[in-house]
Amino acid sequence: MTHMNALPADNSRAKRNVTILVLAQAILGAQMPMIFTMAGLAGQSLASNICWATLPISLMVGGSMFWANPVSWVMQTFGRRIGFWLGTLGGSVGAAISAYALSQADFTLFLVGSFIMGLYQSAQGFYRFAAADTATPEFRPKAISYVMAGGLAAAVIGPQLFNLTNDMMVVPFMGAYVAVIGINLVGSLLFFGLDIPKPEKPHADAPKGRTRLELLRDPVIAVAIICGMVSYALMNLVMTSTPLAVVGCGFETDMAGNIVTAHVLAMFIPSFFTGHLIARFGTRKVIALGLTILGLAGIIALQGVELENFFLALVMLGLGWNFGFIGATTMLSGAHAPEERGRVQGMNDMIVFGCVTVASLASGGLMNCSGGSAVEGWSAVNLAMVPFLALAGASLIWLMLRPRDEI
Repeated sequence: MTHMNALPADNSRAKRNVTILVLAQAILGAQMPMIFTMAGLAGQSLASNICWATLPISLMVGGSMFWANPVSWVMQTFGRRIGFWLGTLGGSVGAAISAYALSQADFTLFLVGSFIMGLYQSAQGFYRFAAADTATPEFRPKAISYVMAGGLAAAVIGPQLFNLTNDMMVVPFMGAYVAVIGINLVGSLLFFGLDIPKPEKPHADAPKGRTRLELLRDPVIAVAIICGMVSYALMNLVMTSTPLAVVGCGFETDMAGNIVTAHVLAMFIPSFFTGHLIARFGTRKVIALGLTILGLAGIIALQGVELENFFLALVMLGLGWNFGFIGATTMLSGAHAPEERGRVQGMNDMIVFGCVTVASLASGGLMNCSGGSAVEGWSAVNLAMVPFLALAGASLIWLMLRPRDEI
């Protein structure tokens, strides 16, 4: 059964909130492509063993998993605005610690800063849910899609800001981390305009909703989590290793940034019409399309290590993530009751980012410690996608074959 999980809907209010969240995604979200471009390279320069090059990214994503339930509780108890401010605080503090760690060449402290930055990434993950809070069921998939589209500007701002600030200081990457602090301070001002009512405290006789275990037994929720998890984890697996692969195959660091830019553009440009596709064809077909495109990205990457292969594979990777992840988010947002919102969203993001953490950690190991060359490592990364795509595809087919009255 589909549930209405939003607060009382008012599309005029929803459109205002969506506008603010789009700007937040564009400005605050710019730090994410910056970090994913530089954290692995910085880790490679600091770590005593290059197999741990992507550990900073793993710790940041692991932080997202760790903070997901606390952030969800804060938003459920005190409102979205407080939760989003908490995220920008984590982004600022984590970036400051990371910048200082770079100045001291301290890998352990750099990992601490990366973990704290995961607090921002966790809060950012709730932008898409906040977009649905005040939207009507008809506007909800479009609201989620538009907010995700804000990443389009982030895809341009982030890597270019990285190129501008990367060499501003004597210590490589330190200037870019200082820029991340500024992004969080400026972006936090946006949330003063957010108009999402704080959830009412439940009365003693109010519905309690299902337990986490009961929610996971819901076929729609289970498949939505699996497909969102696989879409995000595989995107992260390949994207995290891309700068290492590009530089390892003899190309310049700036070229790695350009490829990440193309990838992030592909992640968010489709968001302008993904919501319309979902409204017309349904979430399941859009998710299936996303998983298929992710598979094609891996096939293209395995065909060679020329620049065109990197560009095309990463563009396809971004496109597949968009359809798979937004489709899964929309499926999840309509599968639970209002009183279950915080429980479901926190659990979902904890599971998703937990798998993304494993993927980002595996990315460095596969890239640097599989075979004797960057080419062999890059092949290992892309071959690792196969079993997980099979898992998500099988779960989606299982859901599609179930009788409607059992869902």
